[in-house]
Amino acid sequence: MNNLWSPWRSNYIESFKTKTDSDVCVFCEARNMNINSDDTLLIYKNELCYIVLNLYPYNSGHLLVIPYRHISDMYGLTKDELAEIMESVKLAMKALEITMKPQGFNFGANLGKAAGAGIDSHLHFHVVPRWNGDINFMPAIGEVKIISQDLLATKKNLIEAINNILSNKKN
Repeated sequence: MNNLWSPWRSNYIESFKTKTDSDVCVFCEARNMNINSDDTLLIYKNELCYIVLNLYPYNSGHLLVIPYRHISDMYGLTKDELAEIMESVKLAMKALEITMKPQGFNFGANLGKAAGAGIDSHLHFHVVPRWNGDINFMPAIGEVKIISQDLLATKKNLIEAINNILSNKKN
């Protein structure tokens, strides 16, 4: 049997082995970055949450909606945070529809390590665009996912779409 390698996944797994509770949360660091910088995958900032491309996506265009507050569970969200997160999810989906034309979405959260959360200390929500047939032999047999679009190109397209959506709401 031939091996299919996914070295980026090793980087992801290794990044958690050296973390301690005193380390700064990657999501807390990301919220302070500049959207216009190529050093971040941040695409939108709201008052109580922000949207960022997932560095280790399940699919092209995989976004995370993250509250600014460092909390680990749904119970800690205020009504305002919850409302803004849901509005941001809608905005993310609309921007993905404009830029990538998905045929569906997976939306949700992995709450706790046992549920598959890679970062369980800071609540975040996944918005994953899906297309008919997007699961093929690579992830099913090779445990490798092909991401067909560069993250910075995706970021640029999504920022443009969000700006257009928001400017049309004001008109």
